[in-house]
Amino acid sequence: MGSYYDEIALGYQELHGEEQRNKALLVLDNIEVQPSDLLLDVGCGTAKYLSLFSCKKIGIDPASELLKQADVPVVQGVAERLPFSANSFDIVLSLTAIHNFDDSKLALNEIFRVARRDIVISVLRKSLKFTEIEKAINEILSVHKRIEETFDVIFFCRKSF
Repeated sequence: MGSYYDEIALGYQELHGEEQRNKALLVLDNIEVQPSDLLLDVGCGTAKYLSLFSCKKIGIDPASELLKQADVPVVQGVAERLPFSANSFDIVLSLTAIHNFDDSKLALNEIFRVARRDIVISVLRKSLKFTEIEKAINEILSVHKRIEETFDVIFFCRKSF
């Protein structure tokens, strides 16, 4: 999926920036973020909205041209093989990206593996994979809140040991 997003990279912010920012603000209204938290954004795109989070953050995305626009540390990679140790991140986000992953179930297992506390996944409502992804989220993660917004359904999950 990286090549499509590499092709539209120059106009990505104009196309998706405001929508992603609004989702990030909704996330901030529903989770507690501490300055000492470490946040991972899986499928971060340009990662521009991460400036809203007052904590340490890093993004991962397969699209190198999008990553060039990021103002935070980023890694080129895929959700199905996150290059991080287990329980590395206090917060793991994936906003409107999971429908692009090759294997959403494997990606969710990886997200769960690297998360220490909060996991927030937004799923595009009109995705043909929506039902399959929602089922996988409910099987793998512990959902404590579900918010339906205009384009996405946002799942707020908490990892417990």
